[in-house]
Amino acid sequence: MSAPAGGRPRVGFLGTGWIGRHRMQAMLATGAIEAAALCDPDPACLAEARALAPGAAVLPSLEAMLDDALDFGLDGIVIATPSALHAGQSVAALSRGLAVFCQKPLGRNAAEVRGVIAAARRADRLLGVDLSYRHTAAVEAIAGPIRSGELGTIFAADLTFHNAYGPGRPWFFDRAQSGGGCVIDLGVHLVDLALWLLGWPEVTRVEARLFAGGRPLGAGDQAVEDYALARLDLATGASVRLACSWHLHAGRDAVIEAQFHGTQGSAGFRNLAGSFYDFEAFRHRGTASALLASPPDEWGGRAAAAWARQLAHSPRFVASAAELETLSAALDRIYAAARSAA
Repeated sequence: MSAPAGGRPRVGFLGTGWIGRHRMQAMLATGAIEAAALCDPDPACLAEARALAPGAAVLPSLEAMLDDALDFGLDGIVIATPSALHAGQSVAALSRGLAVFCQKPLGRNAAEVRGVIAAARRADRLLGVDLSYRHTAAVEAIAGPIRSGELGTIFAADLTFHNAYGPGRPWFFDRAQSGGGCVIDLGVHLVDLALWLLGWPEVTRVEARLFAGGRPLGAGDQAVEDYALARLDLATGASVRLACSWHLHAGRDAVIEAQFHGTQGSAGFRNLAGSFYDFEAFRHRGTASALLASPPDEWGGRAAAAWARQLAHSPRFVASAAELETLSAALDRIYAAARSAA
């Protein structure tokens, strides 16, 4: 299935809460796609989505959207629903020949993610996940020095994401629905940035500790973690340290930062004044420091916009989607390492 000759791909939006609407707005702003169908159980969310796309049809379910995909000429679907639904909904859409852009996590574990990637390969359809921090100006500014060798050999990295508030939906705290706590919610971005910036090296060893309400989590504990520490040793010899949390007494709304240390210098980024959105990037050499990027930077919808442009260019599978399994497998190993350490 593809867009008509000379036409724009037509996309269905499943889930039109704040994130779903924001990503839809970013996609529509590119001019690369058009919104053809909307689905959400909340009438208020649908009303706000219809204000952005008044010509889109409103459908009662994913099944209705897929059954009517040919009638509406759908080429892709954007999924912004609870985590437990992501993998199944992605596979269902891909199996009907639709490209998919999904909120993170794509699956609750590597097995689910592997199934989605396999479905995308079979259908030869584009698969994207909203790993949005890759697209900040701050991360783009440090990618060059890290990858070019300007910093020498990268031997260590430290990454942090503390959210002083945590999620507001009850399903986040149900392991069966969420797949985990702050690691799969926030740590996914940290692991993704570390492995993506370093060229996806093999993870050779993982150590981790998880806590809930200040209590270390044991092997059979079903509570989801609200604080996590992990160390990933890489085949390159580098070591990556991660920390993430919900509801931490951080003294500010959020702490989001990363630093990559090389033999010839360091580079990183940090949020400003506790902001979830404003970042600056820097490079250090000895005691000297240079600013590489600073706010303002409207980055939140860039991953969605990039997927929309790629869909307009070609709806076919892109091999880099296989990296999503590597990312999910690293998260699985963090959870496994924490259970074995308990």
